[in-house]
Amino acid sequence: MFRVARSGLTQLMLAVLLGSFLGVYKPSLAIEMKAFSDLFIAAVRLITPIVMFVLIASSVAGLRGYSASLRLSLTTLGYWQLMSLLSLVCGLSVALLLRPGADMPMADEGSLPTATAIDSVSITQIPNLLAAAFGHSIIFKVLLAALVVGLALGLSGDKGFRLRQALDDSVGLVFRLMQFIIRFAPLAAFGAIAFTISVYGTAATIPLAKFVATAYAASLVYVLVVLALALKFSGVSMWRLVGYIKEELFLVASTGSSVAALPRLIDKLEAAGCNSKLARLTLTTGYSFNLNGSNIYLIVAVIFLAQIVHIELSWQLLLSILLVSLLTSISATSVAGSAFITLTATLSVLQILPLESIGILIGVERMMKCRSLTNVLGNCVACLAIASWHNELDRQKLAQVLS
Repeated sequence: MFRVARSGLTQLMLAVLLGSFLGVYKPSLAIEMKAFSDLFIAAVRLITPIVMFVLIASSVAGLRGYSASLRLSLTTLGYWQLMSLLSLVCGLSVALLLRPGADMPMADEGSLPTATAIDSVSITQIPNLLAAAFGHSIIFKVLLAALVVGLALGLSGDKGFRLRQALDDSVGLVFRLMQFIIRFAPLAAFGAIAFTISVYGTAATIPLAKFVATAYAASLVYVLVVLALALKFSGVSMWRLVGYIKEELFLVASTGSSVAALPRLIDKLEAAGCNSKLARLTLTTGYSFNLNGSNIYLIVAVIFLAQIVHIELSWQLLLSILLVSLLTSISATSVAGSAFITLTATLSVLQILPLESIGILIGVERMMKCRSLTNVLGNCVACLAIASWHNELDRQKLAQVLS
């Protein structure tokens, strides 16, 4: 009983429940609880540039020495980018079709935080938007600096060994910092839900439920269409693969951490006939560059928040959201809280929504098991597909373990 009470999911559910009750029965007090959510978002916003720089620079620098050939490296990077784009397109399409935030009741005037860019920025040309975002947003500069530093360290050889080691060590520190901040997520969820219910009423829970359902629907479509098709070209059945790694998928679903299953997934895919070096490349670095589920959540969240405040989603704006999300998704990781880091970075670049608006999503954060499961499946599919294309897959072993 004590162990259940200490779980993050239980605490978040209790926080959402208490926040809902406060919003219904004491709306005047519930409005003041927004400060908890604002403080949490401010902390996330503060560490976002640091986290993005460390994770991206470390991942790019770590690519040195993994690949067996330039062709394998280019194939892997090309595959990651293609799958990132397809996952974003899939999430965007499903979100536009289901419109999870369209029915959100409008708040009283002045109750929502506003962003001047919503009215003052006219998005007419994609290059102009990206140029303006680079000039005004620190996130783009951090992304560029992280890529340059990572590439430089990766090419520095033995001279840059100590710097790479220090950068790798700082990753652990960043992870601990993120985990510390995420401990306050229940308090932030309490404040966000209490404020939302007090302003919008209980009808606000319906769009949130639709948001969760939309994210799951988009993930399912992506798995059954895109990933299944990639496996089919490699001669592997999606259902057999799911059956083979079902224990690891259950581990991910129960803990909420994709990283927890990484060692066992590497062992299983090597046993399935994948080249050992290739398996470690695609799975390990894929946890930073091939997070399909995180991409789907990211773009569904942006569309949901835009629909809540009734922003007109023109094709120019949709294309801008897609391109910016493709860039900022590089910063996604499998660590708890990274989804909010990436979402914050994306909204900072786009400047079409107030960052405070993401507080409403905190209460349903732990329900997004589809995100981690899709990330794991996407990386396993990448490993099998790339191994097959490079003739690094033992078909006899594969047939034995998947039979």
